[in-house]
Amino acid sequence: MQVDPNVAPVFSLFFLIFMIPLVLIIVAVKILIFCKIFSRAGYSWAFGLLMLVPIANIVMLFVLAFAEWPVQQELRSFRQQSQVAS
Repeated sequence: MQVDPNVAPVFSLFFLIFMIPLVLIIVAVKILIFCKIFSRAGYSWAFGLLMLVPIANIVMLFVLAFAEWPVQQELRSFRQQSQVAS
């Protein structure tokens, strides 16, 4: 069985035109989503960029899962202030 020599250049062109922009769009959406999650949790939005770093992304998921979020700390302090004022 022989391979058509015209297949490789066509596949390479398809890859460059369609797949690379698609991957870049997916990565950009992923960054946007994680930046929004960190921002809403009370952390700096820039922590979302760490999700691109291989080991840091695992560590940051543990931080999101098990650490107390700054938003939760602020809510607790507001509740304590309202109980003291009452």
